[in-house]
Amino acid sequence: MSATDDVVSTREAFGKTLASLAKENARIVALDADLASSTRMSYFRDAVPERFIQVGIAEQNMVGIAAGLAHTGLIPFCGSFATFISRRACDQVALLVGHTRLNVKLVGAYGGLVSGNNGATHQAVEDIAIMRAIPNIVVLEPADDIEMGMAVEAAIEYEGPVYLRCTRDPWPRVSPPGYRFRIGKAACAAEGSDVTFVCSGMMVSQCIEAAERLSCEGVSAEVINCATIKPLDAEMILSSVRKTGAVVTAENASVIGGLGGAVAELLGSELPSPTVRVGLQDEYGECGDNVSLLHKYGMDVEHLVEAAGKAMRLRDQRSGAKHR
Repeated sequence: MSATDDVVSTREAFGKTLASLAKENARIVALDADLASSTRMSYFRDAVPERFIQVGIAEQNMVGIAAGLAHTGLIPFCGSFATFISRRACDQVALLVGHTRLNVKLVGAYGGLVSGNNGATHQAVEDIAIMRAIPNIVVLEPADDIEMGMAVEAAIEYEGPVYLRCTRDPWPRVSPPGYRFRIGKAACAAEGSDVTFVCSGMMVSQCIEAAERLSCEGVSAEVINCATIKPLDAEMILSSVRKTGAVVTAENASVIGGLGGAVAELLGSELPSPTVRVGLQDEYGECGDNVSLLHKYGMDVEHLVEAAGKAMRLRDQRSGAKHR
């Protein structure tokens, strides 16, 4: 993995990619809820100001305007903090975008616990669960700046609603040379045979580091980068779990209804397996630096290694019981 100094944040990659693509595609428009500097839609505003709409602190109205623009054949991107666009505008997203399957792209910045010192009011812990539960909406959470650039392109090419989640700060780059992102397809970031990590967003780099530590203990961990949370790549996840028999899900969000919930639902119906879900455990976050917060809420590398051990013990206990 590259050091964070070598990469930019996913919000930065989003803003630059969207601005670049907008110069080539006149159908793309951007709507901002007075957060252009935070979402990095400021790049779009500076590049094509005639297609930048400043709505102000009015997320519900922003989604309604975007729906109208989509009706005319445009491709509107709505940008705000993830907590605002998912909670404050939930009704408009569900009825005006999800129900109608309009070609609106929703961008949630400052996703999850790692959003600077903003605290619980600005930490989106349930946005993935909300968006995932709304019919017809694709949910994407790229792992790094490279994958985010590809995800923006894919969202534009996809005809229908997309929720695109990004973080405030940069995290290690994990996309390998030649990698191509596709909606609905996960990627194997590290191969292994003893335990499976299924993760998304900035937690992918954390899981890769956890896998490296486990290898020093003789444990082979597979890391699945699940950048598309909905639709889930069931085939890749099931293939990995059939091999390892033990699962750890890791997400920068609540484990209730998010990636962990999605994987648990899949395994519960297709392949019951010991599963440990790492993420916020039905709680809000608080102010603090990223390292301290990840440790306090059990989401850092140390806790991921512990979770892998727990999942493998559960698997071995179950296996032993079957053979008594």
